[in-house]
Amino acid sequence: MASTSISQRPSCSSSNYEWRYDVFLSFRGKDTRHTFTDFLYGALDHGNINSFIDYGKLPRGEEISSEILKAIEGSRFAIIVFSKNYADSKWCLDELVKIMECEAEKGQKVFPILYHVEPTEVRNQSGIYGEAFKNHETNADE
Repeated sequence: MASTSISQRPSCSSSNYEWRYDVFLSFRGKDTRHTFTDFLYGALDHGNINSFIDYGKLPRGEEISSEILKAIEGSRFAIIVFSKNYADSKWCLDELVKIMECEAEKGQKVFPILYHVEPTEVRNQSGIYGEAFKNHETNADE
C-alpha cells in the first residue's frame, strides 16, 4: 500500500486510475492539527505512506480550494477525523461531501476516526453535530 510514487488501482470501469496520494486527511485544524492529526501524519510518513495534509497554508475563503478538491480526487484513501468542531466548518463539510462522492464514483476507501465525540452524535446528527448541521442549514437558507 505504501509508496511515494503514483499508485494505480483498477476503478469500477476497465480503465486504470492513477492515484496521486495514498491518503487524504480531513480534519478540523483547531481541534487536532497540533495533536492527533500531526501524530497520525507523522506515523503515515514514517511508513512511507504518501499523504496529503493541509497545514493551513492554503488560502481560506468561502469556497473550498481547487487544490484540496484535486487532492481528495487523487487519493486512494481518505481518513476523516471527526472532532467536536469538525461539523462547524463549512470547509470540512465540503471536504466530506467530496470524499463521499469519490467513494461512490472512484471506489475511494474512507476511514472515519472519532476524536472526543460520541459515535451516535455523528451517526444520528445529534448533540454538537445536530446543532452544527442546523446552523449550516439556517445559513444556507439565508
